[in-house]
Formats: sequence, structure tokens, C-alpha cells
Amino acid sequence: MNMCELIVKKKRGGRLNEKEIDWIVQGYTAGEIPDYQMSAMTMAIYFRGMDRRETLDLTMAMMHSGETLDLSGVSGVKADKHSTGGVGDKTSLVLVPMVASLGVKMAKMSGRGLGHTGGTLDKLESIPGFNINLPMERFLENVDRVGMVIAGQTANLDPADKKLYALRDVTGTVASIPLIVSSIMSKKLAAGADIIVLDVKCGSGSFMKTLDDARELATEMVEIGKMAGRKTVAVITDMDEPLGHAVGNALEVKEAIAALRGEYKSELLELCLTLGSCILTQAGMAADDAAARAMLEQTITVRRSKSWPSLSRRRTAIRPRSMTRRACPWRRCRWRCRPRRAAMCATSRRRTWALCPCASAAAVRRRTA
Repeated sequence: MNMCELIVKKKRGGRLNEKEIDWIVQGYTAGEIPDYQMSAMTMAIYFRGMDRRETLDLTMAMMHSGETLDLSGVSGVKADKHSTGGVGDKTSLVLVPMVASLGVKMAKMSGRGLGHTGGTLDKLESIPGFNINLPMERFLENVDRVGMVIAGQTANLDPADKKLYALRDVTGTVASIPLIVSSIMSKKLAAGADIIVLDVKCGSGSFMKTLDDARELATEMVEIGKMAGRKTVAVITDMDEPLGHAVGNALEVKEAIAALRGEYKSELLELCLTLGSCILTQAGMAADDAAARAMLEQTITVRRSKSWPSLSRRRTAIRPRSMTRRACPWRRCRWRCRPRRAAMCATSRRRTWALCPCASAAAVRRRTA
């Protein structure tokens, strides 16, 4: 096969068959097809599009370009979620622990920012010491034991998408429906979840500016998922304004934790309840959306989800700069808090007892002064 001939074929509106698409994907992944030729192909796809069969072939070729994740050894129902991206979209940070606290295993591989949108991995890396690069064995262990994990995809999982993802970002071909569908669904299918819930953004702050485009994208992804044998559902949500109250990686993490603690209600929590209801009904854990919503609201009420930062710290990646084994000296305070370990303040390099749950900010300042 000749890449130049295939570029011309697609440029003229021709249909690429399964063998041609597989040859392109495998050749580009192996470095045999240069970036400038693949850029021309993505631009031809951007203007000429692909039919559903071509999109499915591209998705499956990208999925099989590397390893696929086998979650058969993980007990229970496994679910995954994806958002097409927007401004202030920190949904995964809230949704994943909420659903995991109800017994559904959330195995999520996230990406970085694309275009003007922020990525979940970028937000998590605003936490000092957080490691998003987990080996496959650790990923599976966390899913099985903790019930949730958010990590970056490994180099061997869907490597074709990693290369195409970066190429689209610098060639102006981000907002192509066939390329978006194949990128998202190849990762979701390779991740091995039983249930896939898709949050398709629509509005001025998203890649899909109109409702018709968002509906087309949602329909394509749901059909590709069903053709691949996965339970797939999509929700179209508004992105004409930033989601929630905060924009910026560290600020969005802070807002997500506040939402899990039930400190305020906003459209962020409403969206998480909607997406979570879809997961629970597809998993058979709730008879309808109303019952699923009530279950999710209870996780905020009883603060089951509040423990997700500590779970992530213990099981995934937080590496404190200095820890001691001394018990918290405030263990005899009037609230009789449990003994906690003390940590070294990363800024002042002085010992702080902020891990004690009854510690107020003023008291911490007095202790570190």
C-alpha cells in the first residue's frame, strides 16, 4: 500500500477499507509513516469525514495497536466514564469516588488537556507528589481492593491514540467527529470496563458548538460501543459556561473535594448525580434513575465519598516528603481525636499537626510558629 495514494483517496471522498485503515494505524504507530503524511490524512478525514464502518474499523485498529486491559480478574461490575472536555470540568474527581463507594468498580484511564480544555491528569498532578503513571499490576490491584483508580494510560495501551492525540492538537483537527469517536472509544474499549458512560459537552466552551453536532457525536460513540459489545450510554450536557465555581487545576481539585464533603450544591454535583444514575441503572443496582439518584445523594449525606483523597494517598501515589511515627500530641484534646501521624510542612519545613481532624488553622499556625 502507498500512503500518498490513500491520502488522495480520502481527500476525494473515497471510503477506506478495514485493511487500509489497519495498515495506516500500524504503520504510524511503528514510526513507518511520518507525521507530515499522517497530518495530511487527518486533515482529509476532517473535511471528508468517515462513515460508521470506517469509524469502527479505525477504533478497533487503534484499540489493537497495543495491549488491552483484562479486568476479568476484578470482582464485580466495572465501569468507566469519559467527558469530551470543557472549561472547569472536574466531574471525574467527584463521580468516581461517589460511584465506587456504592460498590461499582471504577477503572478510569484519563488524559491530559486537549485544545483549550483541561485534563483530569493535569488536575491530579497539581497535588504535590501525586503519581499518575501506575504500572498495570498496581492499576488492577487498586481497582480490586480500593474500588477505584484514576491514572494515565500506559505506553503500551492504545499507543496509536497517544500519537494521534498529540498530532490532532497541533494540526487543527481536534473537532473531527470520526477522530474524536475513535480516540475516545479505542481507549475505553482497551480499558476493559463493562459499562461506559459518556459525557458529551455542547456549547461555546466545548468542541461541539451546536446541539446537532453533540447529538451526532453521542450517537456515534454509543453505536460503536454497542457494536463492540459494551453497555454504553451518553448524556449531552451544557458547556456555554464553566462547570462549577472554579477554573484552574489546583482550584478544581479543591472544589471537587468540597463537593464530596457536601459543603455546597451546584451544577457540578447535579451532573455527577445524573451520570452516576446512568452507571447504577446499567449495572442493575437501581431500578430507575430516581432510586439511583437517592443512593448517590446518600453518599454525600453520610460522607462516604469524603475518604477518596486518603484512599488515593494510601493506594495510588501520594508521597509525603517527610513522615514521622509520633502520635498526634492532641490525642487528649476534648474531642478525643484518634492518634494521627505528624507530617513535615512542605513550605516551612517545620513540623505540623494538621492531620489531626480537630486542628483549626489558627492552632496549626501556633504549632508551626
